[in-house]
Amino acid sequence: MRTLITGGTVVSMDPAIGDLGRGDVLITDGVITEIADRIEAADAEVIDATGRIVLPGFVDTHRHTWQTAFRGLGADWSFEDYLIAVHGTVKPHYQPEDVYLGNLLGRLEALHSGVTTMFDWFHAALTPAHADAALAGLRDAPGRSIFGYGAGYRTEERIAAEVRRVHSGVSAGGLVTLALALRGPGEAPMGTVAEDVQLADELGLRTTVHVDGLNGNRPITELMRRDLLRDTTTFVHGNGLADDELRMIADAGASVSISPDVELKMGFGWPETGRMLAAGLRPALSIDDCPAVGGDMFSTMRTTLSAQRGLDGGLSSRDVLSFATVDGAHACGLGSQIGSLTPGKAADIILVRADDLTMFPLNHPAGALVTAGHPGLVDTVLVAGRVVKRDGVLVDVDLTALKARLLESRDRIAAAAGIAVDGTWSPS
Repeated sequence: MRTLITGGTVVSMDPAIGDLGRGDVLITDGVITEIADRIEAADAEVIDATGRIVLPGFVDTHRHTWQTAFRGLGADWSFEDYLIAVHGTVKPHYQPEDVYLGNLLGRLEALHSGVTTMFDWFHAALTPAHADAALAGLRDAPGRSIFGYGAGYRTEERIAAEVRRVHSGVSAGGLVTLALALRGPGEAPMGTVAEDVQLADELGLRTTVHVDGLNGNRPITELMRRDLLRDTTTFVHGNGLADDELRMIADAGASVSISPDVELKMGFGWPETGRMLAAGLRPALSIDDCPAVGGDMFSTMRTTLSAQRGLDGGLSSRDVLSFATVDGAHACGLGSQIGSLTPGKAADIILVRADDLTMFPLNHPAGALVTAGHPGLVDTVLVAGRVVKRDGVLVDVDLTALKARLLESRDRIAAAAGIAVDGTWSPS
């Protein structure tokens, strides 16, 4: 099967190809096979990209998707408020069906806004059924997803048997794959951290972990001392990490993910974008949690650019677009498969309307995407060559029914927890 995307402004994110003011992209059996000014493919299904920017889908490297039902509730929360509210108050009342709906609707929202690959950082596995439901929610959304199994926040329970069980049911070659969301130094005893890392080594899983250097913490040094620093680990946030610890991450070949909106508003400090770049790291981007911030990559890119330019003026919109595509793919271990429009890579592609008044006239495509883009402009989304959103609408999804189920889920949890969802409840 062949598909031809024709007549769009192509932002390939591949230096060898560059940008095409008017270009075509040919897809064969889900793989990009040609990019050129004009391509003749009489037998191909045609997608008219006139007035559209054609670019690789976004990669979100860290999202707690199960919390979707409480979107916006944490707009005014500190991090401690978040811990009390989400982990202490509502999570104990989650049933597997609630997790399923949060993951499904959250993953669909991400697809709707152009996130073709998403790392689901899951830490609500109250029972095996909760983990299975979270995985099912990702599978029922037509996106490329990584299920990051986590033991919970600040827990010491042993998870090896459960992770092996989940691992046995996840195919390494499918659209939904498995990783391990580690408990890091400061969240669990180092013996527990070591067990988690060794489990990931045994199963061949990539890992991700929240870290910071606030209050003098030196988590990377702790990992290095115990030979637990891996090139397959993504370190999330990293606010306050010392310069030498950032260099340790870079020297190990590991990656970093920043969540600038959450980091700024919840008191983590300035996103460490510039310091990471200076240490030889290319940060990937992530949403983190939708109770506190919006779920789209456009907002995240905009904050990333504004925050760092406000500090030193040393970041470009092209850099930030790379964080959201190429560098995100690398952080997920998928750099050879996705992240740029390159022949031989999977056709994870989005078309963004450039003829909308918020983008018109289109002069500097990367700059326009980062500074003026928003989810309402995402016209078409393809994952592995399959169209999952067309003309601004998700394909073959009964959103009316799913929304009704998510509202029922939210109301049941809120009633059981005894909280209001109109913004009047304060966790602290």
